[in-house]
Amino acid sequence: MSDDALPQPPSSEPEAVPTVPVEPVEPVEPVEPVEPVVPTEPTEPTAEVTPEDTSEPAAEPAAVTPAAPVPTPAMFAKRHGIPDRTSAFGRVGDDGVVYVVTGESERAVGSYPGASPGDALAYFGRKYDELFAAADLLHQRVTQTDISAKDAQDAYAKLREQTHEPSAVGDLEALESRVAEIGAAVEARRAADAEQRAAAREEGRSVREAMVAEAERIAGQPEASIQWKTSGTRMRELLDEWKAHQRSGPRLDRTTESALWQRFSAARNGFDRARRVHFAQLDTQQSAAKSAKEKLVDEAEKLAASKDWTPTAGAFKRLMDDWRRAGRAGRHDDDALWERFKAAQDAFFAAKDAVVAEEEEGFKANLEVKERLLTDAQGILPVSDLERAKASLRSLQDRWDKAGKVPRADLERTEKALRRIEQAVRDAEEKRWSKSNPEAAARAQSMADQLETAMQRVRDDLAKAQASGDAKRIERAQSALEAREALLAQARRGLDEFGS
Repeated sequence: MSDDALPQPPSSEPEAVPTVPVEPVEPVEPVEPVEPVVPTEPTEPTAEVTPEDTSEPAAEPAAVTPAAPVPTPAMFAKRHGIPDRTSAFGRVGDDGVVYVVTGESERAVGSYPGASPGDALAYFGRKYDELFAAADLLHQRVTQTDISAKDAQDAYAKLREQTHEPSAVGDLEALESRVAEIGAAVEARRAADAEQRAAAREEGRSVREAMVAEAERIAGQPEASIQWKTSGTRMRELLDEWKAHQRSGPRLDRTTESALWQRFSAARNGFDRARRVHFAQLDTQQSAAKSAKEKLVDEAEKLAASKDWTPTAGAFKRLMDDWRRAGRAGRHDDDALWERFKAAQDAFFAAKDAVVAEEEEGFKANLEVKERLLTDAQGILPVSDLERAKASLRSLQDRWDKAGKVPRADLERTEKALRRIEQAVRDAEEKRWSKSNPEAAARAQSMADQLETAMQRVRDDLAKAQASGDAKRIERAQSALEAREALLAQARRGLDEFGS
């Protein structure tokens, strides 16, 4: 564009302003991108805009192919034949001041000295287009992206500041409507984010509550049932989980966070105190057990060389009972003391078993003698002649005692065989005595006499029943008579035994 085409300052005469041709102004319209970037600092015109503050758009290189320009009120006005000095949304006064029209009112937005009224309207129209494009872009970010509620609110507040009585010419009501839509969308985003944060906080509270509940359950276990190693490990894991959740999980409100932490900390501290008390008591008990077992070990080592087999074996049994009652010392100490105690015990019983084995080897000859005696004793049974059987048994018992001990494995078997023979002789003797007992004989006779009397009464009842012809009475009387006859027969057998 030539120098003489640049906009000149308006003359003092209003009629001189329209001398600027309309067609050359067309290139002044801004080349706007399809999605304009929101300007960080919007250019607000001052009351006086000097030509030095702007550069002529026509000076851009011709090689750049511009995108389709965003329609502006100035372009709209020109394309529809609206005079340069006025448009649907603004006008230029005779003094060069540009006004924006809103409804029935208008407001001065600035002036463009040296430019034609059409260029002045176009300039302020571009300012409007920039604001509307910024509003459109923010609307898309709020409604179609995952912008945070805070960033959306900050951008919205900035846009509100920019659109409050802007120095621009255009449909300010449409712009305000779009800004209001953005405000509603931002508020919806804030509400959704608040709901998500509340849900996240509730979930975080539930997770922390579960940790607290588990810590309190572990700390509240009866001491006798606590697995200290397992529970201590779990307590440390819960603390690590708490810290990790505190770093990466949702933030809780301070009151809830503090209350849950106090409960969690109280449970951990209570468990740690109980653990320290438990292990302090355990140390005391183990020290006492160690001292007691050391004394038992010393006593066992003194008895290890004893040859007094039976009393010493009893002493070792007592020591073993005391060992069990002493409780456990520390694991290392307990194992070492047990090894010493067991070595002393094994040494004694090994020596005793060796002696017993040697003795039992000599007892085998005695076993042969007693087995022959048992074979001879079978002739006593069954007992038919009591006096002869008693004499044979006395002779057997004398020879049995002289035969001596038998191996331990055969002792019970041989002794039981002798006891059976002795019991058979005693049974025969008791049977003979019971037969000669006058009191028993008198009781048997009395029983027989009573049964005889009862038999007579039953016979009389049977005769009466038969005379009456009552079949049921006859049957009952017959059954009673048979029962009495059986008892009487048994009583008579007893009397026969006494008389034999």
